[in-house]
Amino acid sequence: MEILLVGSDNELMRTMINKMNKEGHRCYVLTGNKNQVGSYKNAYEKYRFPYESDCLKEIFDSVRPDVTIFMGVYDYNFDWTDPRRESVRYQTALQNVLTSFSVLKRGRFVYLSSGEVYTQSYQNDIDEREETSAYSFRSVAISQGEDVCRNYKQTMGTDTVILRLDHLYMMPERTMGGNKTVIDANPCAKMCIEALETGYIQANANKIFSLLYVNDAVEAIYKAAAAPELKRGLYHISSGEEINEMQLAEKIQKELGQRVTITDNTVGSMVRVILDNKVFADELGMTVFHHVDDVVVKMAKYIRKYSASFINLEDVRGKRQRNWRQTLRVIVDATVPFIENMVCFIPFFMLNNRAVGSRYFANLDFYLLYVLLFAIVYGQQQATFSAVLAVGGYCFRQMYNRSSLDVLLDYNTYVWIAQLFILGLAVGYMKDRLRAIRNENKHEVQYMVTQLDDIQDINTSNVRIKNMLEVQLVNQNDSFGKIYEITSSLDQYEPSEVLFYAAEILARLVDSKDVAIYTVANRSYARLFSATSPKARELGNSIEYTKMEDMYRLLKEKRVYINRSMDPQYPLMADAIFAEDEMQLILMVWGIPWERMTLSQANMLIIIGYLIQNAVLRANRYLDALEQTRYLQGTKVLEAEAFESLVKAYLTARNKGLTECTILEIDIEGKNLEKCGEELAGLMRQSDYIGKMKNGGLYALLSNTDSKDADFVIKRFENTGYKSVIQEDVAV
Repeated sequence: MEILLVGSDNELMRTMINKMNKEGHRCYVLTGNKNQVGSYKNAYEKYRFPYESDCLKEIFDSVRPDVTIFMGVYDYNFDWTDPRRESVRYQTALQNVLTSFSVLKRGRFVYLSSGEVYTQSYQNDIDEREETSAYSFRSVAISQGEDVCRNYKQTMGTDTVILRLDHLYMMPERTMGGNKTVIDANPCAKMCIEALETGYIQANANKIFSLLYVNDAVEAIYKAAAAPELKRGLYHISSGEEINEMQLAEKIQKELGQRVTITDNTVGSMVRVILDNKVFADELGMTVFHHVDDVVVKMAKYIRKYSASFINLEDVRGKRQRNWRQTLRVIVDATVPFIENMVCFIPFFMLNNRAVGSRYFANLDFYLLYVLLFAIVYGQQQATFSAVLAVGGYCFRQMYNRSSLDVLLDYNTYVWIAQLFILGLAVGYMKDRLRAIRNENKHEVQYMVTQLDDIQDINTSNVRIKNMLEVQLVNQNDSFGKIYEITSSLDQYEPSEVLFYAAEILARLVDSKDVAIYTVANRSYARLFSATSPKARELGNSIEYTKMEDMYRLLKEKRVYINRSMDPQYPLMADAIFAEDEMQLILMVWGIPWERMTLSQANMLIIIGYLIQNAVLRANRYLDALEQTRYLQGTKVLEAEAFESLVKAYLTARNKGLTECTILEIDIEGKNLEKCGEELAGLMRQSDYIGKMKNGGLYALLSNTDSKDADFVIKRFENTGYKSVIQEDVAV
């Protein structure tokens, strides 16, 4: 599947990427941030675009995800220190992502919600039918996000599912030690940091909740994402392990030592919020692997080891000082034009005074030039201010020779003021308008450049993906065509050689040097038929496969066994080949890396097994058809031609290191060959053969037996009255 993860780089995101990769799916990431934040290790492709970007539709068209997972409240791109502003940004981001997803008209959208939508106290575990009780900006935003997903599901017909996670916690990141929002969302980490910073842990025994570890949450999220069909649109995911703050504090105190004191803040009524995961567990299955007792110990040790990364929070005084400097800078930037205006007014006032009565400059209006200058440079605001100063200067100069009343009654004064303001405001308006047009053009150009850069980034990513897929299609060894072509080469071998070369071909297809094929002797034991290396022979020539319970349970269900626990007593992968519901062969593989032990590799092993099965069945049917001509009549002794063909196949395989075999020449001293052969056949295993050769002698072929093990068979023959010797060189 193609998985698109939407969110910041954190422990939840990394765990989810690793889980998806392990299961054989391809992960793409929409970071929600243009800046280089987080490495998103093991992600197939990263799209570093903000949620408000217009390129989201192109990203969805490029990825065409089968599943889109929106991290929601677990996305550290949202800083909830200002919840009012961030709730609006949160809703906008979700709407933009959902809109782009709905246009695609394919795939499933998973919205990760939180138990924070319940803020009241509930006596019983909360099931999905319970109405939310959110009241803070953050919890209301989460709840509204759920409503948006439901609306899209109803109106647009999208496949959306909401997963409410109950008090999710994880190992805190050292790089985010100062992020108060992240710390507050992790109750266990919050208590550990509080204990190291102050020496006290404040706990309220009336606060009861259930903690869900990130790995368990990811397992549940994957089940919901990978399920072919979901019966509901909302599920609760919880560990179901009830605990209160006081109990959690005591566990942390026990790990950090007695120097940490618990402050009992048990006040008020009980507040119990635990989600009921019964619906999810019944439909998809829910297993809790990480329990609070174990994780708290590890987390406390981790935070204590790297305490400097968590308790050195940002200095509030320094923050206030930076805010004060920033505010002062804004004030200075706003007042400088007014100060400059007043300073420039002084020389214009002096020039106007000198021009009065001058023969050459009497008709020159310096105040008008002054107003026009500031209107052209700064616009209407400074033009108005400079006009006010000019009017004051004009009136002040007129009162040198006249009274203030005469100046106010003179209509020429008002005509001059009118023309001053009209010209100043007109020129200032033009200046402001030109500035606005210039800014609009600049923003439009910047927007288009940003769009062009985004398109180039997406195109570069698409070209890189296209080239990688082309290389995969052309060169890959695990395509169905290549697998069929390679396994079809088994048809060119003799029927007795098919299984030997099947091991060789299997090793080639799974890219492993350690492959073994066991033939099932009965309902309990299997015999090693061929192996490609000493490592593949470690289990021995004979195994009681029913005692290998972990492997046998999956094989009898016709499923591939994957040794995720890396148990050395088991192969890394195994598959069984059946004929008419009876297990015939067991394919075992070692020597493959952990990252390739995926669902994709398991499916490929099943396909290879089916193709090998077809070749083996054809060979067996051919041998069954020739059974009358291969054996001496009424005996289990092979005819010379059939026996020599079988010996040749075993010797060739032994020379290639695919098997071990020993050939015994039996001295029958003139006795009846058929009678001796029939008697000796009863002393041999089902996987061994006895037959005659063209030289007239009687021979035994012991499969998967070296010279040392052959001594037991030789002694068994001697006890019956037959001498035998090992033949190293047999001419066939």
